[in-house]
Amino acid sequence: MTILDFLTALSDAPGVSGTETELAAAYKLLSRYAEVSVDTTGNVTGRVNGGGDILLDAHADRIGLIVTAIDKTGFLRVDKCGGIDRRTLPAAEVTVWGSRPVTGVVTSVPPHLIKDSKKKNVPELDSLFVDIGMAEAAAREAVCVGDRISVNGPVTGLKNGYVTGAALDDRLGIAILLRALDILNEWGVTKPGVDVLFSAQEEVTGSGAKTGAFASDAPMAIAVDVSFASAPGIKETECGSFGKGPMIGISPALSKEMSGGLLKTARDNSIPYQTEVMGARTGTNADDIAVSKAGKRTGLVSVPITNMHTQGEIALLDDSENAAKLIAAFIRGMAE
Repeated sequence: MTILDFLTALSDAPGVSGTETELAAAYKLLSRYAEVSVDTTGNVTGRVNGGGDILLDAHADRIGLIVTAIDKTGFLRVDKCGGIDRRTLPAAEVTVWGSRPVTGVVTSVPPHLIKDSKKKNVPELDSLFVDIGMAEAAAREAVCVGDRISVNGPVTGLKNGYVTGAALDDRLGIAILLRALDILNEWGVTKPGVDVLFSAQEEVTGSGAKTGAFASDAPMAIAVDVSFASAPGIKETECGSFGKGPMIGISPALSKEMSGGLLKTARDNSIPYQTEVMGARTGTNADDIAVSKAGKRTGLVSVPITNMHTQGEIALLDDSENAAKLIAAFIRGMAE
């Protein structure tokens, strides 16, 4: 399967933070390569070739909203569930994951009715509602307080190998790990033992990486996530670039040995790459994995995307394919 095949199967699924067990597609796809289970935190875990030598992580949760109340008119009051960009919410189409999936639209005040003094203001979440087209009684039958809401944005191909969608962060990371396992199968690599972790709650607490990494005896790990790509209004020195390959993390929070090993693997296998240098924590699961149990030598591989935490995230598929090749080549190097 290609990166796009994996991503399409994963991206439209529910799994807003705290409901990752709804991501059945991840369980099914990983079971092609590994013995799979779901733990009490909601992590999907797998053991390839017996596991225990290296841990591969990508987070399964997506950002969204949570229902906080249902008012007398049937409109839903909401709060954020993860770091959603509220600038993009007015008039967005959403899915409410209630007793059955319910389509809704975030309310938006027409510009004609907004005072000039307030037109530049970004609406606060407590001033936004979700309209599901139901009166109060019907709404309460279909939706409960605490139900999660995802913003709709199906995976769509753009020109020249680009793709857009609402949950590339971090369903793209899961797709990369699945593709890396595919490549290892193609190469006939049967060692070392790989623990795979599709971790829960990265966008809210990071608890999935903490518990999932603790459960793994692997002494080393690679976390896979997305990072910032160059775009208008963003300094080039603060981001990566499309088409230059995966971003290899370099940070005091990461293992110098792992970062160096990933850089050497990329050079030895002619895989394009770029570096992402950080002065402290990485802001990814790598931070929690590195200090889990007695500690793990941890590396970080990211792919650049634009419009992060919106329904229109954009990535270049070639960068993701090269990330999968890099991880597979690193694991093959361990075996050799």
